[in-house]
Amino acid sequence: MQPRLNHTWDDIEARLKSKGSAPELIDYFRRCIDFHTFAAPGLLVGVFMVDYALELLTPPDGEKIYAVCETTKCLPDALQVVAHCTTGNHRLRVIPIGKFAITMNGPAEAPYVNGIRVFVDGEKIGRYPTFALWYTKDPLFDPRTRGIALIDEIIDAGRDILSYERVRVKVPQKWPWRSAICSICGEMVPDNMLVDGACADCRSQSYYEKTAY
Repeated sequence: MQPRLNHTWDDIEARLKSKGSAPELIDYFRRCIDFHTFAAPGLLVGVFMVDYALELLTPPDGEKIYAVCETTKCLPDALQVVAHCTTGNHRLRVIPIGKFAITMNGPAEAPYVNGIRVFVDGEKIGRYPTFALWYTKDPLFDPRTRGIALIDEIIDAGRDILSYERVRVKVPQKWPWRSAICSICGEMVPDNMLVDGACADCRSQSYYEKTAY
């Protein structure tokens, strides 16, 4: 069950201002919530994470940023809106490890590049009991009664539940390819994605079934 989120944007904006948040950060929240369509707790944490990572990375104005996101839940949207890292522009990789963490780095020609990894620190979340219950999926967390307190705690916590580390990131290599035909379905795919002449869809990774009209 999702938390009952009765906060309006005015509520969130007012609380952010009461914490002394910069206008730029407040705008990040507004745009991320609009994009995500609601103020999900994970999204709000994600905005703080991306903002923190960018501050630590200090990229030059206009420099492209690349990111890895370790969960599919909420967090990728903050990277897309704030840092303009998307799967479509090849600057966002989402690896479903299950950790609420991101790594960000600048462009590189070498096999490795220095980056910043920001994550929710399990040793710090105890300072915010409602958030800790929600984050650990504790059955004591009741979204009907604690949803409002959860959002308030996330905003109050800000970066206080986060930690970071400096890391070396493996840079994905771009391999040349040409179009080829799958020997089973007959559709065109990059030749470097075929295995024994067959595409991933025909090798049991299909997400759909064909139907007759």
